[in-house]
Amino acid sequence: MAGEAQIQLLEQKVNALISAEADLFLVEIKIKPTNNIKVFVDGDQGVSIEKLVQYNRKLYKQIEEEVMFPGGDFSLEVSSPGLDEPLKLHRQYVKNIGRFVEVMDLEGNKTEGKLLNATKEAITVEEIKGKGKKMEVLQHSIPVSAIKTTKIQIKF
Repeated sequence: MAGEAQIQLLEQKVNALISAEADLFLVEIKIKPTNNIKVFVDGDQGVSIEKLVQYNRKLYKQIEEEVMFPGGDFSLEVSSPGLDEPLKLHRQYVKNIGRFVEVMDLEGNKTEGKLLNATKEAITVEEIKGKGKKMEVLQHSIPVSAIKTTKIQIKF
């Protein structure tokens, strides 16, 4: 079975597994050449480790029973996307409103600031430049079509 067909089949299986939980959604599935399957599931209010473990076990069993990988030659990781994973879906942007992000556009320009709003067409990021009397607050509206990556930034 080709990689794209495997991913589509796995997407169907994962979506069926999480369908009972309306606030959960599939972000992405990656299959490495070594048959290491990575499934990223997220939720509007996050997703618990216990739920991810349940989904991992159920999905692993389905893959084994259907012999998707002959000889059981595969590994499976079901997790939520970590902070190092870029945002991919509109629901992830909405979930992270109020957090600090780093947006890289298709031309290589970087914008850092607080995510204020997210529509299907554009996101709004508030950037603070300077300090004290020279401080200026800028709001950038960035079309979703112009975004290469958006990553969450941790500020202390």
